[in-house]
Amino acid sequence: MLEKRVVMVIDMQQGVFATPRHQREQCVSRINQLTQAADTIIFIQHTEAGGLEEGSDGFALLPELHQPEGAFYVIKTACDAFYNTTLQALLSEQGIDRFVICGCATDYCVDTTLKNGVSRGYHITVAQDAHTTANRPAAQAQILINHYNDVWRTFTAPDNPPVVKSTETILADWKAN
Repeated sequence: MLEKRVVMVIDMQQGVFATPRHQREQCVSRINQLTQAADTIIFIQHTEAGGLEEGSDGFALLPELHQPEGAFYVIKTACDAFYNTTLQALLSEQGIDRFVICGCATDYCVDTTLKNGVSRGYHITVAQDAHTTANRPAAQAQILINHYNDVWRTFTAPDNPPVVKSTETILADWKAN
C-alpha cells in the first residue's frame, strides 16, 4: 500500500499575516501545491485575544490558501500544536505517523510543533521553502528561515531525525511513489 501523503499547515491566518511575513505569495503558492497533491490536509489555527478570536476575520485562513473538501482543522492556544489540542487524537484516528509540515511562523509555531512531534515519534518532513516568518529585532526573516532549516537538518533525534526538503522534491517523491 502506498504511504499516505499528509500535509500539516500551521497558522496561515489573516490575523497572523497582519504583520508582514517574508515572501507570503511564494509560501502560499508552495503550500497550495502541497495541499493539492496530498491525501490528507490538517490546518492548524491559533486562537487568542487581540485579533485571533475563533470565528473572527483574523482567525480565518488566508483567502488565497487552497482548502480542499475533507481537510481537518485543529485549534490551538500555544505555539505547540500538540499542547492541549485534538491533534494527537486526530493523527491516531487517521493512522498518521508521518507528515510534511509548513506554514507560519518558522521560529515559533512551526519549530515548536516540529520538535514536539519528533519527540512523540512522528516522522516529519519540513517543506524548506513553504514556511515563513516576520523580520525580528535580532534577525531578518530570511536569516531565520535559513537558520531553522539548518537546525532541523542537523537536529539530533536518533532513529527519527526530521527531514528538510524543497516543495519540488517532496512533490517529486510523492509522484514517484
